[in-house]
Amino acid sequence: MQVVILCGGYGTRIRDVTDNIPKPMIPIGRFPILWHIMKYYASYGHRDFVLCLGYKSDVIKDFFLNYEAHTKDFTINLGRKGEITFHTDHDESDWKVTLAETGTDAMTGARIKRIHKYVGDDDFMLTYGDGVGNVNIDELLNYHRGHGRALTVTGVRPPGRFGELVHTDGVVHEFNEKPQAAGGRISGGFFVATPKVFDYLEDDDSLVFEQQPMRKLVADHQLMVYEHDGFWQPMDTSREYQLLNSLYDEGKAPWVRW
Repeated sequence: MQVVILCGGYGTRIRDVTDNIPKPMIPIGRFPILWHIMKYYASYGHRDFVLCLGYKSDVIKDFFLNYEAHTKDFTINLGRKGEITFHTDHDESDWKVTLAETGTDAMTGARIKRIHKYVGDDDFMLTYGDGVGNVNIDELLNYHRGHGRALTVTGVRPPGRFGELVHTDGVVHEFNEKPQAAGGRISGGFFVATPKVFDYLEDDDSLVFEQQPMRKLVADHQLMVYEHDGFWQPMDTSREYQLLNSLYDEGKAPWVRW
């Protein structure tokens, strides 16, 4: 299935990490969080991507236009124009990536509406370009196909704001940095949609997908939730940037299946 990824926001809450690249290009390890999201979907066999671009879209375009140079070791012969030898292989040779300009100031609803021509009349997956998780994509897709409604959203437990202390008689025996909260669920992205979703959208820069369109889907009983109790973590702040990089550097990243 095609995977639509929202990549156009300004990322104002994480400007203390960087302000010269769009948030989906902020790295976890060597590669952008966007790449990690795409690798995760690809690990389930979904390798046809539509990227909804906006703020600093040129940075994302450059990454994919020069993908080999960004991801491989290479030797360049400066005396012979264009002579470049790439030394390492990658597993993305079968990816198809459509980069769609959806407006610098457009909100999420408008961005999705504007890529209708690229997904046509087929079901498609949809997510944000700034969060990772270990959602079981096969189970999510089976759940969506089983209920026949217009949209499935993955309901996650939000990460806790503070470290969790587990103790007995005052003696701490476990400390969890930013655990998943045990309370209610929030939208974690990882949507699956039918083309019927486009009937709820308008080509209006101010249209926020998570507001009027989703409220109308709820009113029409067209929104279902797939419950995910595993790992899910957005990258909204410098603290979360550090957390995701720590997990990756330590080989403990739950989303890495490759």
